[in-house]
Amino acid sequence: MRGPVGSQPRGEVAVSTGSVLEKVTDEMTIKDHPGGAPSADGFGSAAGRPVRQGIKVLVVVPTYNESENVAELIRLILSQPVEIAVLIVDDNSPDGTADIVEEMAGGDDRVHLMRRAGKMGLGSAYRDGFKYAMDKTEADVVFQMDADFSHDPRSIPEFLEVLEKNDLVLGSRYLKGVTVVNWPLSRLFLSYGANLYTRLITGLSFKDSTGGYKCFRREVLEALDWSRIRSDGYSFQIETTFMALRKGFRIREIPILFVDRRVGVSKMNRRIVFEAVFLVWRLGFSRWLHARPVERDPVPLTPRAREAR
Repeated sequence: MRGPVGSQPRGEVAVSTGSVLEKVTDEMTIKDHPGGAPSADGFGSAAGRPVRQGIKVLVVVPTYNESENVAELIRLILSQPVEIAVLIVDDNSPDGTADIVEEMAGGDDRVHLMRRAGKMGLGSAYRDGFKYAMDKTEADVVFQMDADFSHDPRSIPEFLEVLEKNDLVLGSRYLKGVTVVNWPLSRLFLSYGANLYTRLITGLSFKDSTGGYKCFRREVLEALDWSRIRSDGYSFQIETTFMALRKGFRIREIPILFVDRRVGVSKMNRRIVFEAVFLVWRLGFSRWLHARPVERDPVPLTPRAREAR
């Protein structure tokens, strides 16, 4: 049995495959449930052959008060024609989001649930989710996406197609003009301006470095030093892309249609904005102190990396 997932907990975590968690940490609990899954290893695809046979995909979705969205989102993710599973990282939502996920996980072992003690930040949720993916699953590819349907799960096959010759794929709202629906102009100007600011200071050439729809090869997550990535808001998106680029990984953008949440409340606040403002300067200084690494040659996307582990 492997060790606990996520940043070092203050209490004890024990994971029992095929049963609910037997011990509860004072920071988080993790639950894996058996059920009517189409494969023995917790990954499966919708009816028919998957578009990338043998490639296992895990989608990490942080949640807080997403009870109105989460069940429908999980069903849509699992309906994609890939070998796929989903991990919900819930920050003790008072609206019962985790309870909905737990009930779904009881009948389908493609659904994973991580319960955390409270609101610990978006970046923290992704760090714990990525560590879970590396430590507890055989995923070759890890997605991150929002829980509010602003990111369309039906774009997953397109991301995987581009990932064939790249290591990290970014869903971009600004690659082909502005592909954002239902945002007020103030929010659009803030987001677009933040990306201009990021490009200027950090040297990142991407049109949308703050977006949250991403697709990583497993080796990217394994190569990053997560002890050095401590941002918690939307600046987490900038920092992970910057660090992956510094490692020489191939990164590409694809256009997505971003639709503002249908229900629920946005998590944006001033602290998140200020964190991003100061982070880009730290990354900018790092860029000026170190030469840019050479981008690695394309490596075919195969499940062999998993089979070799």
